[in-house]
Parts: sequence; C-alpha cells; structure tokens
Amino acid sequence: MESTSAVRPVSAGAAPQSAPQLAPQSAAQALPRAPHVGANVALIAVAGLALAYQLFGLPLLLHAAGGVSFALLASLVLVVPVVLVTPIHWGLIHEGIHGQLLPSRRANEAAARLLAIGLAIPFDAVRFGHLMHHRFTREAFDRPDVDDARGPRWLRRIAWYVRLLGGLYAAELLAPLLAFVPARMAQALVVRGVGTHDGDGQHVQRLFANHAADPVRRRRARRDGLCSLALYGLAFWLYGKAWPVLAVAMYLRGLWLSLADNLPHYGVALDEPGRARDFYLPRGLGVLLMNHHLHRQHHLHPTLPWVALPVLACAEEASSVHSRTPYWHAALRQFKGLQPGVGM
Repeated sequence: MESTSAVRPVSAGAAPQSAPQLAPQSAAQALPRAPHVGANVALIAVAGLALAYQLFGLPLLLHAAGGVSFALLASLVLVVPVVLVTPIHWGLIHEGIHGQLLPSRRANEAAARLLAIGLAIPFDAVRFGHLMHHRFTREAFDRPDVDDARGPRWLRRIAWYVRLLGGLYAAELLAPLLAFVPARMAQALVVRGVGTHDGDGQHVQRLFANHAADPVRRRRARRDGLCSLALYGLAFWLYGKAWPVLAVAMYLRGLWLSLADNLPHYGVALDEPGRARDFYLPRGLGVLLMNHHLHRQHHLHPTLPWVALPVLACAEEASSVHSRTPYWHAALRQFKGLQPGVGM
C-alpha cells in the first residue's frame, strides 16, 4: 500500500492514477476536505447561464424566431441545454447543503439558497430533509420504493410512479405553502406526510414537525418562495403565448430531479455499505452529474467534496469490494415498481 503522501491532487474530472493502489479507508484519509472552489465557481456560472437562458434568453429567442407555432415545435430541442445542466444545478445545491460549495459559511449558504430559488425549491426544507436522509438512510420513512402494504395496492403503485415521473419535484414546488398556513396546521400536515412506521417514527415526526413550525425557517421559506414566484412569474410573462415551452422545461428538469432522488437507494438492503450504491459512468461524464453516480462513497464519506469521490470509487473497485452497474440502467430499473419489504 502506498503512503497517503503519494496521493496526487484531486481533479474535478477523474480520479488520480495512483488511487487504485490505495485501500478505500486510506484513500479517504488522504483526500482534501476543502471544497474545490475553482470547479464550483465555474459550475455555478454554467448553472446561472442555463437558468438565465431558460427564464429570459429563450423567450426572447422564440419571439424573434416567429411566434407560438415555432415555439411549440422547437421547444424540445431548445430546452435540451437547460435539462442537461439540471444535475449540475442540483449538485451545487447539494454541495451547499454539506457546506462544500464555497469556503465561507455565509457565502456557501447564500449561493446554495440562490441556486435553490432558481430551481423554485425551498432550500431550508430540502436541506433539512436531505440531512435527515443521511441520518436515517433507508429507515422506514426513507424507503419510498418499498411496498409498506398500507392502503390499496393499486394506489400505492400509482403513487410510486407519480413520484418517479415528476411528483417529487411537484411536492417541492408546493412545500413553501406550508410556511403561509398556521404553524399548527403545517405541523399536522407534515406529521401526516411523514407517518409513523417503526419505533423511531415518533422521533422522526417530531423533528420534521419542529422544523415546519420554526418561526425563523418559516420566514425564510416565505421570502424564498415569494422570490421564486416572482422570478417564474416574470418568466411566464416574458414567454407570453409560448408559456408551454417554459412549462415543458420545468417539467423535464423536475423529471430528472424526481428520477435521480432515490435512484442510488432503490432496492438497497440495510446491510449494504452506506445503504447506497455506486454506478458506472463513462469517464468524463462524472462532471455532468457532479459524481452523483458515486453515491455510496458520498454516504460513507459525506464530509468530502464531490471531486474526491472518484478516488474512493477507484480504490474500492480495485479491491473488488463491489461491482458497478451502468447509471442509466439503474435509472430505468426503478420502473420495475415497488420492492417487497423483506430484507430491508
């Protein structure tokens, strides 16, 4: 085994060539834990430009090109760049949730919050839910792909496919409304949504209910929600009669967010390392997903920045700990439907 000093600096695109010779734990200890500022700033610029193109540039382009009929026909092509940048946009928010976006704590949160407003998702709620996901990974409330045998089977199956095909993003769009209703009502709705599934269920419910009723978080949720509403209201006004193009773009971005949310945990048993899986992706494409395909490494080492994950994956692969299936196969596998609860 090489000494930890032999590890080369981590790049955003791929793991160092020396990484496969390291054991996974040694590789983790050798990696830098500070955010890769250069890569993150560059990707923030990419995400910002894509958002500006979606909300303001594209409607001007459509109006200049000649009307609604052209807009509707060309929408699927014109929104492709926006959709392709969605994993980066979410990945930057994700880095901000873990404090790995920018070195300054204040700048880190401000940038992540602005990015969340750009996707029209509530930053505080998403951050809280994601950190709870790390704390209770694959526990009873965190297994949407597992059939809990509650209610009619046909309704459970429909709910899963609705979630998968954009329902998760729709729920995130509506989540800020909880900040505008009385706190007790918000708590009751959240408690009902979380449910009690096992011995820890009541504790998890209390944590979510306390978050929903927190006055500081409610104020921030109202402010951020109104900012998103104003931003997208202006965009829909700019699109005019071509507003379906913006709706298509929003849906396709939400579709990816919904498909990717539980992808690394689909069908994963409680005894699997990190209760998540890594997947194969051709070299160089990891940047487009911000290494989201290496989700097991993220769960095992949540304090490491996204650029460090390929090193750990290479070390694990070299030691033949786990094999990896293609990322896109894993995404499509979710359409098999709900999984039985045995072994979970």
